[in-house]
Amino acid sequence: MKRVREGTRVFAATLFATLREIFDEAAYARFLSRAGTVSSRAEYAAFRREFEDAKVRRPKCC
Repeated sequence: MKRVREGTRVFAATLFATLREIFDEAAYARFLSRAGTVSSRAEYAAFRREFEDAKVRRPKCC
């Protein structure tokens, strides 16, 4: 029973980490950490601008 609980816990942690990456929550947390700021509307706007700027600079394939 303990192994099942541990396996479920690991699965749930992996699932939530994956969802945070998919929905950019983890990237936003890294941005806030790097900038040394707290979450706000202005900081989220800066995060989105940085993300969009980086996306434009990526080379397109084919």
